[in-house]
Amino acid sequence: MSPPEKPRRASNLQRRSKLAGEAAAAAAEVETALDHPVDTDSAAFFDVDNTVMQGASIFHLARGLHRREFFTTREILGAAWKQAYFRIVGVEDPEHVADARSSALSFIAGHTVTELEELGEEIFDEAMAHRIWPGTRALAQLHLDEGQRVWLVTAAPIEIAQIIARRLGLTGAMGTVAEHENGVYTGRLVGEMLHGPAKAEAVKALAAREGLDLARCSAYSDSANDLPMLSLVGDPVAINPDATLRAHARQQGWRIRDYRTGRKAARAGLMAAALAGAAAGTVAAGMALKERRGHS
Repeated sequence: MSPPEKPRRASNLQRRSKLAGEAAAAAAEVETALDHPVDTDSAAFFDVDNTVMQGASIFHLARGLHRREFFTTREILGAAWKQAYFRIVGVEDPEHVADARSSALSFIAGHTVTELEELGEEIFDEAMAHRIWPGTRALAQLHLDEGQRVWLVTAAPIEIAQIIARRLGLTGAMGTVAEHENGVYTGRLVGEMLHGPAKAEAVKALAAREGLDLARCSAYSDSANDLPMLSLVGDPVAINPDATLRAHARQQGWRIRDYRTGRKAARAGLMAAALAGAAAGTVAAGMALKERRGHS
């Protein structure tokens, strides 16, 4: 009886990814000044973390919110560990994906949309603005100069994604949509995190809404997790790519742009490993402490 479970879980994940993509596309804002682009058939889609911005936007956001006592240290450590695991492992473990999905953005439950947006503006100025990659920003501007629309596509909360897009003068953004009722977050997501296949669903939904020809569109990312999105468009580009994406891009003849120096790239890899180790150690220590308390 166990074999049917995997196809059912995969089907549920695909359904949630599609729902997340459609929700993100529906929530995507279009700046008034760009409502009538010169080139109406093509556009560019940019991943955010390590593509547009150095590091993870959700980490910068969470750190800024934590400093403002938006949530407790225990809450952010639990969410951070599950999200880090999800990003590393991908969709191979459906049970953990479901757990990660249920915990994603749960720390904002009970807070208002307005509150997150206002704090997001402050946090962008203090923690994100100086981390924008100038090279990627220039690529986005080239598309704008050619009369094309440019959207960010990220797993970060859509409210934050829209702030980043607005501050960079882009057309709009698609991000993870957190459910809210009467302007207050419930702690649940609409569908799935906007990650991997969900990003591709968001791009397809937006292309259908805006009448885009995906064969004439471009997409940019640093991660092999975004291959579903990159493979949708006629002009996929690897930016600061991980090893898997770099190898795939070379094999496919895709453009590759790396705005890191060798030293910075190495340092980024070491830092990622250190953070992952620290997160694992913290969680393990917390579990051990909890276990000892339970036996006392």
